Amino acid sequence: MTDTATTRFPSWQHLARITHFSSIKGKIFIVFAIALLSTGALTALNYWNLSAVMDRMVLSEHYDDLLNNILEMRRFEKNYLIYGSQLSYKEISANMDSIDALIESLHDDLTFLVGAEELNKFKKTAQAYRNCIIELTGSNIININDPKYSQRQNFRTLGKILTESAERYRQIKRKRIHNTLQRTSMLPLAFLAIVLMLMLLLIKLISSGLLRPLDVIRDMTGVVARGDFKPILYDGVRLEEVTGLIEAFNSMARELEANQEDLLQARKIAAIGTFTAGIAHELNNPINNIALTAESFGEEYGDRIDEDGKEMLRDILSQSERAADIVKNLLDFSRTESPTFECLQPSRILLSTISLIKNQVHVAGLHLDLDTDEDLPCVRGNLRNLQQVFTNLLLNAIQATPAGGHILVSAGLDDDGRRVCMSVRDSGPGVPPAIRQQIFEPFFSTKEVGKGTGLGLAVSYSIVKRHGGRIEVRGEEGQGAEFVVCLPVPKERDGNEESERGEA
Repeated sequence: MTDTATTRFPSWQHLARITHFSSIKGKIFIVFAIALLSTGALTALNYWNLSAVMDRMVLSEHYDDLLNNILEMRRFEKNYLIYGSQLSYKEISANMDSIDALIESLHDDLTFLVGAEELNKFKKTAQAYRNCIIELTGSNIININDPKYSQRQNFRTLGKILTESAERYRQIKRKRIHNTLQRTSMLPLAFLAIVLMLMLLLIKLISSGLLRPLDVIRDMTGVVARGDFKPILYDGVRLEEVTGLIEAFNSMARELEANQEDLLQARKIAAIGTFTAGIAHELNNPINNIALTAESFGEEYGDRIDEDGKEMLRDILSQSERAADIVKNLLDFSRTESPTFECLQPSRILLSTISLIKNQVHVAGLHLDLDTDEDLPCVRGNLRNLQQVFTNLLLNAIQATPAGGHILVSAGLDDDGRRVCMSVRDSGPGVPPAIRQQIFEPFFSTKEVGKGTGLGLAVSYSIVKRHGGRIEVRGEEGQGAEFVVCLPVPKERDGNEESERGEA
């Protein structure tokens, strides 16, 4: 019993979905249901009319028999009155018996056709006719002065009344049959009219409810292709499927508009990366030569240089190292080759990165907590590149957080379980909304001159994009900043963690 109920229940749900009046399926279902009901009703009506015609045709034959019997009786009536033939009398009596039987068989129909009063009059006339012929039995009256002569005249008058009444009944019956045939002949026209009306309704439904909004969506697709991401504003018939399609299109347009900024950012970074790669290679050799020359000069003439000269040499070496770091960041930023990817546990990435900067955390007097789950799925990535990303984020957090502040590093799955999101949150002043679109641009920095190159977040952005992920900043201004890196979970996880070449 339970299995049967479980099996039937989805079918009712499916029927409810189909008959949802606001959907095109529901409206088409209604149109075809109306067509089916109309066809069934017209078919039943046509069958009833044909049955009625057949019944009336059978009854019409009885009316013909009634009239024929009366006419036959009248023929023998003439012979009987003239010759007094007993054979004619017997024939008249036999016809009268047939007439009485026909009247009984047609009693209900005659009552409906001419009314009970008219039928009773007809029966009384027939009975009077029978009584007259009985009274006139054996008489052969020719003298008009004979008392029975007037009875003979009445006898003929009654026969005439019977003949006229039977003829009238037959005509009424034939007229009713004719009217029924006319109604039956109109049914195909009515069926054709209903079919045409339903076809027009269906055409209007498809035209205004489906084809028109599809044309609007097609036109808007071309508008979106030209870079205009405005939503569809459609005020026509809103069927359920069309409404869902328009909402999906508008949602896509909003996503494209939101991602357009990321696309422009990526193009800008790619262009700058190409430009800076050449500059970095050109600057690398002079910087190395400057550093080597300063070191050689210090080794060769260090004893003969006063303290001010040694300070200058130290400044030259320090600035050379700083310039070399800038060049290194530029090269990392502009590098486009495919790194070696492997299956990495998020905890491994974060722990290895924290171990690199833990001294800076202690020196800055900050508290750092790690909140991650060992059961998180692995991500495909290059450990060195991802360490560089989180090193940049942690160093920015250290510099933005005042002494005694707190830094939280966490990892977890996003809502749909398709990405692992690792975040670095500080308790600093946060990132103002006005500059959130600029912080990932190369050379953009909010730090004081000489304390940042403005490449850390740009390099991180580029690395995360090469890993197929995204990086974003969250948090209210004045309540700390949270940088979130989301990397996709591989569809097929490699248990052996074999290295493979990732795609940039």
